[in-house]
Amino acid sequence: MELFQILATDICATIAPIIRIIRTVLDIIQIGIPIILILMGTIDLGKAVLSSDDKAIKESTSKLVKRVIAAVAVFFVVTIVKLIMGIISDSSVDDGHTSNQNWLTCWDYDENSTNNTSDK
Repeated sequence: MELFQILATDICATIAPIIRIIRTVLDIIQIGIPIILILMGTIDLGKAVLSSDDKAIKESTSKLVKRVIAAVAVFFVVTIVKLIMGIISDSSVDDGHTSNQNWLTCWDYDENSTNNTSDK
């Protein structure tokens, strides 16, 4: 294993707890916010239907559609950003080293994995 890869693994092991917290928060945001948005829209639409007001139903339907679109956007934003950053890091290789992929290495780092310490 190259010296740079060893140093990158050591850095990843050092900041692994911070990255784990960030990933947990992002998972909660990625799943929790869409659920909350859809529930809020459904409750609003339910109130409008119970009131039997056509104008309120139309407004609530419009709000629900906007909230569903926002929920889908929030759900996929993390995946889209990771995909774009992966494409950028793959397209800018620095003399054959993986220095531009450090953030991906650390982001996907699993301190319990045996693959991170084996020679490749």
